[in-house]
Amino acid sequence: MNPRSSNKPPMFTIGDCKGGVGKSMVALALVDDLLQRGQAVLLIETDTANPDVWRMYAREAGVIAETLDLDQAEGWIDLINLCESHPERVVVINTAARNHQGVAAHGATLNRALPELQRRLITLWVINTQRDSLELLEDYLQSLPGAVTHVVRNTFFGSPDTFRLYPTLAVSEDVARRGGQVLTLDRLADRVSGDLYSRRLSIARAVHRGGAEALPLGNRAELERWREAVARMFDAVVSTELSSSATARFTHAPVAPPETLAG
Repeated sequence: MNPRSSNKPPMFTIGDCKGGVGKSMVALALVDDLLQRGQAVLLIETDTANPDVWRMYAREAGVIAETLDLDQAEGWIDLINLCESHPERVVVINTAARNHQGVAAHGATLNRALPELQRRLITLWVINTQRDSLELLEDYLQSLPGAVTHVVRNTFFGSPDTFRLYPTLAVSEDVARRGGQVLTLDRLADRVSGDLYSRRLSIARAVHRGGAEALPLGNRAELERWREAVARMFDAVVSTELSSSATARFTHAPVAPPETLAG
């Protein structure tokens, strides 16, 4: 069960059991937003086949990054133990496309541990305009009843007014009853998101003016615009969660060239 209040930092999980809806984009945006707020982050990457967010942030100041397989019970045990070992850090979990099976089989283990962890579990459920991601959300809410779930409309798939289906479904009422909101993720130009993924850049490195890895001015200006839009989106959720918990803060250091990551 999710504690109503907590003196430990929250856990954010980025969900939707479909692939290609933009979970990794939301996850990297959230990690960057938390770092911008001076928060120390424990990043858990569960897409072990293609750990893009881990590759971008494994060497970033303020981040401890781990990879786990949440298809297996051992992965959930390791997840809980990591959260316990880093009580001062905000947890961000980027889930794999297939994770509904792991959640259904082992989510109760995490649900049972939440009161002792003294952390609130907040899910950011990323949707496109299709029905299947919303049907999977219904199953998720049953598997992790302790999570407060916010729905994130990814405008890569269309403007906000094209997401007409969600408000008509009963699951939207369930989300709202649990305290969930509807958030809108602004679209980042494809060439800029492509730069981040292909070059395995954190957002901070990509916008660092004068840095060896900084993007060209036009690309950087677009990324900075998107970064500000994302910060406004997260203000609706992140600020409230952080204000009710004790979190570790760190001072940003100048961005240093990263070491080469294997894989």
